[in-house]
Amino acid sequence: MKKLFAIVAMALVCSFGMTSNVMAQDEAPATEVVDSAATEDQDSVAAEAPAPAEEEAAAPAEGATEEESAGIHKVLKEKFIEGGAGFMALVAIALVLGLALCIERIVYLSLAAGDRRKFCSKVAEYVAANQIDEAIAYCQASRSTIAKVCKKALVALNSDDMNDIATIERTINMEAEVQGTYLEENCSWITLFIAMAPSLGFLGTVIGMVQAFDDIQAAGDISPTVVAGGMKVALITTIFGIVVALILQLFYNYILSRVEAITCSMEETAQELLEICVKSPKCKK
Repeated sequence: MKKLFAIVAMALVCSFGMTSNVMAQDEAPATEVVDSAATEDQDSVAAEAPAPAEEEAAAPAEGATEEESAGIHKVLKEKFIEGGAGFMALVAIALVLGLALCIERIVYLSLAAGDRRKFCSKVAEYVAANQIDEAIAYCQASRSTIAKVCKKALVALNSDDMNDIATIERTINMEAEVQGTYLEENCSWITLFIAMAPSLGFLGTVIGMVQAFDDIQAAGDISPTVVAGGMKVALITTIFGIVVALILQLFYNYILSRVEAITCSMEETAQELLEICVKSPKCKK
């Protein structure tokens, strides 16, 4: 029995020793693999890492890219805040309202304009064929100013008591004046905002200068920092006010040019329409 226990004990000791040797041999290659992998990673990191000169060269490029991505809107936002929310907000409101009126006028004038020659030739064909009702319907289908003038003249021509040449001419002139008033509608409000924008800017500048002098008085010394800071904030409102006025003035001049062109077209249409009505058999000479 003792020999059996001794044999089992010897077998266990031998097996334990062999297991420990095998584990040690297994751990050694693993350690070597880890060490070699770490060495390769260090080498690859060292190879991929940019040189100091390349890092310094890449840093300004990244900074320039970030500055370009900032955009001009960020600069305008900073200047808007520096100018003060009170008067800068009023200048911004003047810009928004002025642009809204300009866009409304441009859309209206685009619809009011039309091909005068094509329209008058079509009306002349209807009148020559004594199809006055068809001519009136053709005028109603158009939203142009000359169509409205032609419609009034044709309605007078198609009536029994207003189809004389003097009444038709008077009707054409009156309708042309009415349509000319519609063309210039809201233009006075645009001129108001053009005048208000720089005025608000100047008012903000004056108030900013007063505040700058108050800061000087409170500091008890004329410091360049105090004076420059106050004057900078004061002048920003003037700059924005002048820019807003220039933008609205460009749109306003374009609107005036369109109004003048449509007015000239109405005058030519009135003369041609009067000749068309005179040739009609329904017109009383």
